[in-house]
Amino acid sequence: MRRAAANAQFPAMFQFLGGLLKPFRFATFVERLTLVERGAAGAEMKSTGFLGDSSSARMNLRRTVARGAILFCTTALAGFFFASAAHAQKLTLPPGAADAIEKIYSFDLDAGIADAQRMQKEQPDQPLGYLLEADALWWRIWCTSAEFKYGMTDAWHRPKLAADQHYLDLVSKASSLAQASLHVHETAEMQFYAGLADAFAARLYGLRGENRATARAGVHARTHFLRALQMDPQLVDAEFGLGLYNYYVDTLSAIAKILGFFMGIPGGNKQVGVRQLEHDIADGVLTPDAARFYLALDLHAYDQQYEKALGVISPLAEKYPSNPLFQLARGDLYGKLGRRERAISCYRAAAALPVQDPECRAHIQVLVRESLAEQGVADPSANQ
Repeated sequence: MRRAAANAQFPAMFQFLGGLLKPFRFATFVERLTLVERGAAGAEMKSTGFLGDSSSARMNLRRTVARGAILFCTTALAGFFFASAAHAQKLTLPPGAADAIEKIYSFDLDAGIADAQRMQKEQPDQPLGYLLEADALWWRIWCTSAEFKYGMTDAWHRPKLAADQHYLDLVSKASSLAQASLHVHETAEMQFYAGLADAFAARLYGLRGENRATARAGVHARTHFLRALQMDPQLVDAEFGLGLYNYYVDTLSAIAKILGFFMGIPGGNKQVGVRQLEHDIADGVLTPDAARFYLALDLHAYDQQYEKALGVISPLAEKYPSNPLFQLARGDLYGKLGRRERAISCYRAAAALPVQDPECRAHIQVLVRESLAEQGVADPSANQ
């Protein structure tokens, strides 16, 4: 089984060059540089050609844009209550926040939303409650959008649905509150809240393939995150977004990096990015769990470092055994490593979990059946 080339050629390059005279679109640039087509088992990637336009390529395009947006935005709960630059210290959570986060990652999303809404009433001028509710909705969106492809479950694409508007309304409210506070007094905390709001919007736009909106929100998010870090360099959680950025940009091919240089896209370093994510996992306050999830997915999908990815995801699956998405991710890695019985055990654990949302619950069952079929189990009730 060959390791996939992380810097494979990317399609639509000529179309991209032809569009340079148009207004710059960051998301379109990224998606056209990172289109790849995975092998059926997810072990190999190959070029789809410069002008390739297959359905699998489009699916991977959207996945890359969404994942690229995540490099700014899946600091899902990061940076709450930052101290000022003059008094840098670890993050401090207000009452109720830790419980809400615990419930969200435990996949008790309804309870997490209730806690977040309570915080909104108690702290109406604070963006935190709105961001927490949006984050709970995000995991529901991710669940219902996920597909089993190339031997792994991931959220690849989502159509534009009216049901998503509430998520965007929450993000807009959080952004407005943060911006209003910044107009009165600039703090690293509110810069980070403003960045999170933009980033939360970017990840949904990216998942839906809305390139202009993804670019606009993503660039704004990056500006806020960099300013927050400039004001308070001790914010370990901020390394999550930077780590993901470094990781993804360094997966581009040589020609993509050259084009990125001339287009003003800062370069990245995958090794530095991994170290930043690992630092966040070790010392972060709010983002270690998110860092584990996305680092594990990326080591799986992009680097085929299945054993290392398993070591990253396993503590998360053990800490939150009631989260079916973590069980599926762990099972996928066991499957890639040829540990069939353990993979089957993880998939069955995911299937047995009580998921509140009917659509998400039904979708989990579909993902489990497809995952088990990959291991040669046609009937989920079978023993082998």
